[in-house]
Amino acid sequence: MDHHHPMLFDEVAKAAIPIIDTFNSQDISNTVNAFAKMDHHHPMLYDEVARAAIPMIGTFKSQGLANTVNAFAKMDHHHPMLFDEVARAAIPIIGTFKSQGLANTVNAFAKMDYQHPMLFDEVARAAIPIIDTFNSQSLANTVNAFAKMDHPHPILFDEVARAAIPIIDTFNSQSLANT
Repeated sequence: MDHHHPMLFDEVAKAAIPIIDTFNSQDISNTVNAFAKMDHHHPMLYDEVARAAIPMIGTFKSQGLANTVNAFAKMDHHHPMLFDEVARAAIPIIGTFKSQGLANTVNAFAKMDYQHPMLFDEVARAAIPIIDTFNSQSLANTVNAFAKMDHPHPILFDEVARAAIPIIDTFNSQSLANT
């Protein structure tokens, strides 16, 4: 979207903060995701979202978990406790993540420089059987996240290479550089 109205987003944040505890997991995820998509950082809103999300993190679906940490990372809003709780909640349901969710999750952890080896191992385990569903950006983001976090996974890297070769012409310059 090309049009961004900061005052509207500030007013939405002002209205949402006092009632954030009434939001369900999808409301929380959608809120921070919308702010991140519009590149509108509202630190108080993000802090309140994290506070409200942590006790209910077990109710988040895979896409909500991925979108939430991705929004925090995009806005460079550090909240280690939220990321720890997202990892804890994601690991048991990692098999429900789609390729983009897996890539976005490890990419968010890498962008924020949050180490979570068990999460990365589980993402690799879940990604390998569905690697052919990853698009060029998801392949590149996944490999880049593992490399940035110095978390080698030779089997995953071999599978990414195998999946990337037939679609290499779909990679843009950034994806090529990140792969």
